[in-house]
Parts: sequence; C-alpha cells; structure tokens
Amino acid sequence: MKQKEKKTTPPQKGTFSRRGFLKGAGLTAAGTVIASSGVMTLKGQQFPPDKTLGPDVVNIRMKVNGKARQLSIEPRTTLADALRIELQLTGTKIGCDRGSCSACTVWLDGVPTLSCMTLAVEVDEREVTTIEGLATKGKLHALQEAFIEHDASQCGFCTSGMIMSAANLLKENSDPDMEDVKDATRGNFCRCGTHPNVFSATLDAAKKM
Repeated sequence: MKQKEKKTTPPQKGTFSRRGFLKGAGLTAAGTVIASSGVMTLKGQQFPPDKTLGPDVVNIRMKVNGKARQLSIEPRTTLADALRIELQLTGTKIGCDRGSCSACTVWLDGVPTLSCMTLAVEVDEREVTTIEGLATKGKLHALQEAFIEHDASQCGFCTSGMIMSAANLLKENSDPDMEDVKDATRGNFCRCGTHPNVFSATLDAAKKM
C-alpha cells in the first residue's frame, strides 16, 4: 500500500517559523561579517575591505613615549610583543597573554589598554605610553617612587600594569579615596598579594602630587 503523501502548507505571511528564524539570523550574521571584515577604524580612517595585510612583514609607525618609531613586523604581532621584542621596552610585562590579568597595560592615546590584546598594526600613529614613559628627565613618577617606598611589588610581573592603571587614576582624579583606587586596579591581578601596599602607595602618591 502506498502511503499518502503529507501535504505541506507554506507558512503564511507574518507567521513565525523556526526555519525562517534561522535563515534570517544567518543572513544577519553574514551581513555583519561582510560589513566588518577587512575594515579597521583608526582615528576615524576606514581602510577598504580589499586592503589585506600579510603574510609578509608590513611597515608601521607609532609614537612611543613621545618618540616616533618605525617598525617592520608581521601583521599578527601584538603591541606587547612589538614593545618588548622590537623596541626592547621590557617594562611592559606579559602575564596571561589573553587579556585577563592586565599586567601588559599601557596607555593608548592616554587610555589604559591591554597591549597583549591589541595588534600593533591597529595602533598606527597613535600615542603609546609605557611604564618607561612615566619618568620625565630621568626622574621617576611620584607613583613609581611610592611603589618603591611602600614595597608594593614582589615578583614584579603585575607591577608595571598596576602602576599604569593607578597612574591613570591620579591623572583623572587628584584626590582619590580607597574605593577609587580599588576600582581603578580591579582588573589587575597580583598573585603575590601586594594589593594593600599598592593601595597605600597610590594614596600616598596622590598626596605628594
């Protein structure tokens, strides 16, 4: 006996169907990828999708601690590696290398940024400030001096990131309280447990500044 064929009725206009939802979601995702692929925005500049970088080295320029630097690097090079390996600015540390510990914090146009999660080619000619750039004319930043006085570092891996985050707070707020300091450094992890000394050093530096 032949089985009767089941008649399928197409979904009426305006009704919800699982297939329609998945199809629409897929098109939306694809459209987003197409729209965003190959486009980098740097200071308002948009690079067309047909501009591809790599696999060979590319020449880039960036301003690091007030000096213009030119680098020839692979497009996959992170800002942290460019600073440490290419420019020998080893004060910036790489801890987790996945954006979780903030040891690699530098300033990008004055804003704390995770250098292990930032590609050097994205930086272009923007201003990068590292822990080495906080000192002026051979004199340590008040916060750097306070870290020494309060013994706020042990193994040292988190120290530069801590200082960059706390120094940004002092730049924005000249009279912070304990909660402000804790909030500013909440993403900076210290396995040695020197947070109390870090907080004291930051508050002390604020008074001296």
